[in-house]
Amino acid sequence: MDPELRSVNTQSLFCDRTSKTIDIAGARVDLGRAYRCGYPEVVFGEQKSTDLILRILHAQADAGQASLVTRITLETAAAIADVFPASVYSLAGKCLRTLSADASKKTAGRVAIVSAGSTDAFVANEAAETVRWMGHVADLFDDVGVAGPQRLLAVLPEIQTADAVVVVAGMEAALASVVAGYLSCPVFAVPTSVGYGVSVGGLVALAGMLASCAANVAVVNIDAGFKGGFLAGLVADRTRETHHG
Repeated sequence: MDPELRSVNTQSLFCDRTSKTIDIAGARVDLGRAYRCGYPEVVFGEQKSTDLILRILHAQADAGQASLVTRITLETAAAIADVFPASVYSLAGKCLRTLSADASKKTAGRVAIVSAGSTDAFVANEAAETVRWMGHVADLFDDVGVAGPQRLLAVLPEIQTADAVVVVAGMEAALASVVAGYLSCPVFAVPTSVGYGVSVGGLVALAGMLASCAANVAVVNIDAGFKGGFLAGLVADRTRETHHG
């Protein structure tokens, strides 16, 4: 085949894959996102009907794509599991995930998810489920906030071996800076709305993390466990490609 024609055909195939969208009643499923961004479109389940979520999952499954649905109830997850029996639901993280056929072929990385208090558990588990859906190992280190520094020091050696770290904390959110000061990898800080009074629904935690003097801290939105987990998973992807590519 003529090289120029081959190039045109390759570009055409790339455009077809990356722009593929399926219109269903109530949603336009972005099937091209897996080719553009490395992972399929994630379904934000809150305020979506069970029927709509199922139609989205069917569209992704027909395309051979794994699905992740965040922020859904146990009742919705049970209805989905009737149709997708191999799906996995985390009550703690309110996430449901399915696995693609080639999920086991990648070399798994490891992400540590460190939370300050037990009330941060939902956000931390949302991050963990996201990492697992991406094919990596997610290790949770719960309730190691700065009020009891000995708890963090006891698990620090395990945290230091991770490819990336997610720190989840509310109130003044000092934990992110403390953890980052012991690490040579990126730390994705997730402020939570845990707290009261001057905590202002997580705004103080957000400001504290943004003002961190630790150079390896990057901050996402309040209660955005998915975003913290996804970013950490992307780092784990690249780390494993470097080590095993």
